[in-house]
Amino acid sequence: MKNILTRVLIFSIIIAFFESCTNDELIPYYGTETNVPGKVVITGYSALNDSIQINVNGKLIEIGKEKDKKTAFTKKIETEYQFIYFGDKAKTFEITDKVTKKVFRSYNFTAEKTIDTISFFAKENIWIENISVIKPGVLSKTGNTGYKFIFPTQNLYSKSGYEGNLDGILRKINGQTIGKVENINKDQFSSFIEFPYSSPPTILMELVKHGTTESYVPGKKVIVILTMSVNKSKLIVLDEKQDANGAFASVDGNLNLVDYFVFK
Repeated sequence: MKNILTRVLIFSIIIAFFESCTNDELIPYYGTETNVPGKVVITGYSALNDSIQINVNGKLIEIGKEKDKKTAFTKKIETEYQFIYFGDKAKTFEITDKVTKKVFRSYNFTAEKTIDTISFFAKENIWIENISVIKPGVLSKTGNTGYKFIFPTQNLYSKSGYEGNLDGILRKINGQTIGKVENINKDQFSSFIEFPYSSPPTILMELVKHGTTESYVPGKKVIVILTMSVNKSKLIVLDEKQDANGAFASVDGNLNLVDYFVFK
């Protein structure tokens, strides 16, 4: 009788464990040391018109309670996926557009690292990777304003032919030069620049080829309009814009990632 009660108790604990899991792949093969639990933490923000979906080895991740489960993510995304690595078999995560089925990114994870992360910001023509490791610049004194820049849509419409880094020459609206930020590119944030806040808060940044005063778009001076915020350090995503005919028109500098994430 005692043995039966013990078996019932063990079985009840196992059932309770699986009911607490968020994914039906959390089924270990007992007695096989190569099968280990894994977890991927997903943090992101989607500003796309269509919602995005995340699938693992072809199976969509569901969110919400049992009766209201959804398979699409919009705006802020905070979730995690728990599973079992079966030997050396990888888990393939794909992030796709719900409507077009376009694959934005694909990731492969293995048991070599049992806990991993996916973090991103998504917008039309823009994908910023590894948001969780990005840090705004630290202001050195009260009353300053600061910036870092990234330019994922460089040459999307301008087709300039120049693929190198850019510099940004910063000036007040009266023409006074404030400073220069260097090494703006598609893949990672630039060097940090800070300076005292002043009024009016509008500043103009001219984009030029790195180490020169030459515009990266032949025959066209490219000016980005920015707005200072006192005691704020911004992560600005530059974005090429087109006119009604599809030709390059300007570069927008209004997207600030600090408005979407809490950076520690």
